[in-house]
Amino acid sequence: MSAFLNATVMGFAIAAPVGPIGLLCIRRSLADGRAAGLATGLGAAAADASYGLAVALGFAATGLLAYAQPMQVLGGLLLIWLGSGPLRAFFAPPRTPRIEGAGGGATGIATLRAFTGTYLLTLSNPATILAFLGMVAALGAEAAAGPVWLVAGLFCGSALWWLILVHLALFAGRWLTPQALRWIDLGSGLVLVGWGAGLVLKALF
Repeated sequence: MSAFLNATVMGFAIAAPVGPIGLLCIRRSLADGRAAGLATGLGAAAADASYGLAVALGFAATGLLAYAQPMQVLGGLLLIWLGSGPLRAFFAPPRTPRIEGAGGGATGIATLRAFTGTYLLTLSNPATILAFLGMVAALGAEAAAGPVWLVAGLFCGSALWWLILVHLALFAGRWLTPQALRWIDLGSGLVLVGWGAGLVLKALF
């Protein structure tokens, strides 16, 4: 049980810094509702758990790091593509932030795409592997003795952060005007595209 609690804390700590996936989660929560925001976060949590299991079992760490450059390029291109969505929305007619229960949220297919896209994006980040290598080393024998508890804790800790972030975004969204949401689209789109371009350039040069 101590392995589960320690992994939960680490999963929360790894997920908490607001980076490109955090921006995606906030933007999708505001634009498409709770389901889309949670799907985005849970995709990242599932990827964290997948990496945690691989590292705890001694799989993939060195092999995946050998492919760090192409993974970084693919991740950067995916970020650029994801960032283009908010930029297109900025130039579209203004819309009202999502109000839960009002209808018109993300469809089941769109929610699944949000989950899958974020899962793949998180897996494509080589830094994630290094983070989990350090985490498993810190847990020591606990990680090797209880990989199931490790994976469960990582997922729960990461998912807890995304649940908090989604509801904070929805709470703040009550006071956002359509014009403010357009500027959020512009800002998040530029950050995602810039972040993705930086990853591609760093990998290639």
